[in-house]
Amino acid sequence: MDLFFETQDAIYESRILNKQIAKAYEAQGIAIDPSTDKPKKEEKPDAKKKADSTETARKWMCKQFFDIRTFGAVMSTGANAGQVRGPVQITFSRSIDAIVPLEYSITRKAVTTTKDAEDQAKGDGSITGTMGRKNTVPYGLYRCSGFVNPFLARDTGFTVADLQLLWDALKGTMWEIDRSASRGLMATRGLYVFEHDTALGNAPAHELFDLIDVPALGADKAPRSFKEYKVTVSEPPKGVTLHRLVG
Repeated sequence: MDLFFETQDAIYESRILNKQIAKAYEAQGIAIDPSTDKPKKEEKPDAKKKADSTETARKWMCKQFFDIRTFGAVMSTGANAGQVRGPVQITFSRSIDAIVPLEYSITRKAVTTTKDAEDQAKGDGSITGTMGRKNTVPYGLYRCSGFVNPFLARDTGFTVADLQLLWDALKGTMWEIDRSASRGLMATRGLYVFEHDTALGNAPAHELFDLIDVPALGADKAPRSFKEYKVTVSEPPKGVTLHRLVG
C-alpha cells in the first residue's frame, strides 16, 4: 500500500488510477506515453504478450493495494490492468427502525472576499454572515451483511493478515479516525463472523444471518439509544463457528 504525507500534490497523485496502472507497466520495463496513459506505440506487444502484460499488471496492482485485492477494481481505463473481482463484498446498510432526520440552520460569520464583506455590511457596520443548513440523524441503528470468498481471496492474494486488518477497521477503528460534525458518534455495536469448516461453506449465508435477531421498536417510537434494542444470537449449525468480535 502506498502512503503519501509530504505534500498535497502527492496525496492527489495517489488518487489517479491510470498513474498507478502505469507504474505496474513500468515495473515490467514497458514505457507509458503520458499523453494517453497507454504503452507507447513502438512498444506495443503482440496479442499474447499484451495479455501477459495485462495479467502481470493486474497481479502487481493486487499486491500493491489493499483495497484492490480486497474489494476488487476495474483497471482497463488506461494501460490495461484487467479487472479484479474482490473476495470481500458488503451490502448496503438499512436502519432497523425508520430514522427521524433533523435540519438545523447554521451561519458563518467569516466572509470569503472583501467584496462579500462590503455587500453584507449594514448601515451600522455589522456583518450578517452566510446562512446554511445541516442535516443530522439523532439516532439510527443500521444493519448490513458481508461476505468473504476464499477462492477469490486466493486469486487476488488477500491474506489472513488482510482479513484481520478488515476486522480491526470494522470493530471501530474506521469510525475513530473519521469523525465529523455530521457523524460524530458513529460506532460498531455488533460484529458477528461466521467461520465455515470448508471453503464451499457449511450453511447458507441467509440462514446464518437469521440467527442474529434485532426486533424493530415499532412505528410509534423513535429510537434514541442502543440500549432500547435487544439483540439475540442463536448458535450456528455444525461445521460453522461464530466469532463475536463486537457485541
